Amino acid sequence: LQGPGCPLHLGSHSLSFLQALITGPHLLEPQFIFDVYLDDLHVERFNSRAETPRLEHCAPWVDQQEPEYWEKRTQDILSLMDIYKDALKKMLYFYNKNERHHTLKILMACDVLPGGYYRRGTFKLSFHPKDALMLIVSGNYWLTTGVGAYYLASEWNNEDFPDYVQTLLECKCVHFLLPMLQHGKEILQRTDIPKIHVTHEVRDDGKITLRCWAVKFYHTKINITWQRDGSNQTINMDVIETRPAGDGTFQKWAAVVVPSGKEQTYTCHVYHKGLPEPITVRWEPPQPSVPIMPIVTGLVLGAVLMGAVVTFLIWKRRTKGKERAGSVFKSPWEYQVQLRVCPATGEQRLLHTVAYSVLC
Repeated sequence: LQGPGCPLHLGSHSLSFLQALITGPHLLEPQFIFDVYLDDLHVERFNSRAETPRLEHCAPWVDQQEPEYWEKRTQDILSLMDIYKDALKKMLYFYNKNERHHTLKILMACDVLPGGYYRRGTFKLSFHPKDALMLIVSGNYWLTTGVGAYYLASEWNNEDFPDYVQTLLECKCVHFLLPMLQHGKEILQRTDIPKIHVTHEVRDDGKITLRCWAVKFYHTKINITWQRDGSNQTINMDVIETRPAGDGTFQKWAAVVVPSGKEQTYTCHVYHKGLPEPITVRWEPPQPSVPIMPIVTGLVLGAVLMGAVVTFLIWKRRTKGKERAGSVFKSPWEYQVQLRVCPATGEQRLLHTVAYSVLC
């Protein structure tokens, strides 16, 4: 099965439907939660306890579906809810239990290959720790754990429920997925390079926990390892699963416990699709802080001292100038006094000119 016009370069993708039917004394009706994920992106959601129970768009791209799409999908979800409510009643009747706190968890998913070709489908249901059933879609038969799950599988076989699930996964699931790939291709084809940093934490036993963080990356496939002197430390390493950061990117960390003083012998290695080559980082101890106040104080005192020296030199120069000129003031302006005879009248006049005296 291939969707028309599906770009061949979009690669392999999966569409997952995570569902839960919850009962409890505080609920008059069972609560049904239905979340849709395209790969690891949350794209659609439904909650039967919402003010207006309907399937909603929550993908990081703009909703481009017609209103009829959401109405039709909501009705399909309500039909599924009725099927699961009936399944829960059958399980409770089989175990002769009253309806207190019970939860049915259901996973449906389909995978497509590049070009939009259907690859495989998944259907799993679990009820309490002891009961689970999984439909082998390709062979249209059940694998069950627990007598309650076996009983429910038999009931569903009588109702042709496996055929309904197979059609849903092989046809409808792919038809839901392909338009999402088109609408979100700009986001799905992007590559955000991870930002890497290492944190340092002292444990109660005196050892050190080094934690290598990779944040703000997309796609989700990433590998983080610790090495000591070039040897992998996978046995003593603690790694979390890749988690959404809430902004369309993802984060992940890997931690290792090391002896105090040996931190520099450990290196973190990060492999990601967006990196031309793996990144290698290690914990760097903080550099000693430079004391700012002594430096500022020294600069101020130096400026004051320099100003005092310059002032003293100017004063000294002026004093020497006065001693040479007697009563005539010369510095920094030099007055030159001259007596001249007027040719017309023969009178003597006192003339003065001003010249600038440069201090050296």
